[in-house]
Formats: sequence, C-alpha cells, structure tokens
Amino acid sequence: MEKEIPDQLSTLGHPQRLAIFRLLMRRYPDRVPAGEIASTLGVKASTMSTYLSALTRDQLVDQQRAGTSLLYSINMTTVQRLFGFLFSDCCRGRPDICMPFSTGTVPMMPDRKYNVLFICVGNSARSIFAESILRKAAGDRFNAFSAGTRPGSQLNPFAVQVLQDKGHDISVLRSKDVSEFSGANAPHFDFVFTVCDQAANEECPAWEGQPVTGHWGMPDPVRATGNDAQKALAFQEAYGALKHRIDLFTALNLETLSRIVIQQSVDDIGRTSPEALA
Repeated sequence: MEKEIPDQLSTLGHPQRLAIFRLLMRRYPDRVPAGEIASTLGVKASTMSTYLSALTRDQLVDQQRAGTSLLYSINMTTVQRLFGFLFSDCCRGRPDICMPFSTGTVPMMPDRKYNVLFICVGNSARSIFAESILRKAAGDRFNAFSAGTRPGSQLNPFAVQVLQDKGHDISVLRSKDVSEFSGANAPHFDFVFTVCDQAANEECPAWEGQPVTGHWGMPDPVRATGNDAQKALAFQEAYGALKHRIDLFTALNLETLSRIVIQQSVDDIGRTSPEALA
C-alpha cells in the first residue's frame, strides 16, 4: 500500500474538506481563488485556509499565487493514483463489484447524433449562445440543449440581438430549468458542459450514463457595465469565445477517439482563456 493513501483518505473523510475537493473536481481544470471557495461553501476565510492547507499537504490540491490571491486546483496526478489504488487493490480491479470505471478503449458510438447540454445559472445568455452555436454549426451531428440552475423568465435582450445578427433561429429558444433534463423522459446526454463558474460550483446530482463533462467557464456578459455599446460588446465577445471553443469541439473525430482522449480534449478546450478566444 502506498504510504500516503491512508492520510489522503483521512483528509477527505472530513465533510468540509470533502466539499472543497468536490467543488474543485467540478471546476477542473480551473484554478479557483480561496475566497471564492469560502464564499461558495459558506466557510470563514481562516477556517478555509486550514482546510486548504490540509488538502495541499496531502497533494490532493495544488496551490498557486497570482498577485495577492492564492489559487487552488485539483492535483489530478495524485487523485488518479488514489482512485487507481482503490480500484485495483480494494476492488481487485473488478468493475462488477465497484463503480464501472471507463477504460477509455471504447470510442463513441458512430452513426447517431450526440446529445449535448450546456448549463449556466440564468440560461439567458452564455448557455443559450452555446446551444445556438452548436445547433447551427453541427446540427447534423449534435442535438443541442441548454438549461439554468436558476433560470429567469426570459432571455437577455442583448443576447437575443447578437443571435439575430448572427443569423440564428431564436424561435426555438427559451430559458429552462436544469430539472427538465433529469426526469425519466429526459434525453440521455453524451456531453454536459458548464459555461459559468457559479453553475459549476453548485452541487448537482451525477448525470445518468456517465456523460463526458467539462467546465468552459466564461465571464458573464450580463454583468457588463457602461453604455449600451459597451454592454453589447461584452455579449459579442462572449459569443465569439464560445464559438471558438465549440469549433474546436466539433472538429474532434469522436468516432475514432477513446473516451479518455475525448475527455482530455474537452479539458484542454476549457483551459484556453476566454480572452485568448475572443
């Protein structure tokens, strides 16, 4: 047994440290400020520092300084080694008695359309952009959907104007709650992407069928300030950044790639900063 495994399991045995670990797993590959983690989980800054120190000490989490801020991300090498140990040693490598891990050797199913869900909080701009872009760019290969964790009653008018200007059909669009896609009659999703940090931070049930998931966090254009021209520019930039990411995604030859390679590619797309894409 690797000597650090018991310490790592003990660290994750604490409810709040486990909550931090789960949040950072949802945000992977992002580096998240300590203050944002504390605010999301409702933990005092001093207490959060103690928890993060323990996770960092056991190499479950990496720390990086950016100016005056400390940023944290999952140490995926350590996590994979930990999970691999549990599977191979405790489960004896038997997927029939443990959760069936994907070996990454089976490619996506050919000759069918893949279902893709984009999630943000309000489902009024970013996820609506992503749904519309994917539908227009590769509607022959993908069924595109979007939803919000706390959607409003209508789409943002600046977002609607951008979509109209880009030639998208807005008649099929509406704000939807993510719960619409978790019932018995909901589509089986092959891909689920969060496109805002707040939605990725929230606790959500695991999706049935183990879809490929990714976090493509984007600044919220709804929060843009200034005059109407400046606000409109923020929406144009968000649209452009999402289009670049979706173009990279649709260029993947899913039928010939293993699940592991597809997941790595999705993560790589998410690592590209929105500013570089816009």
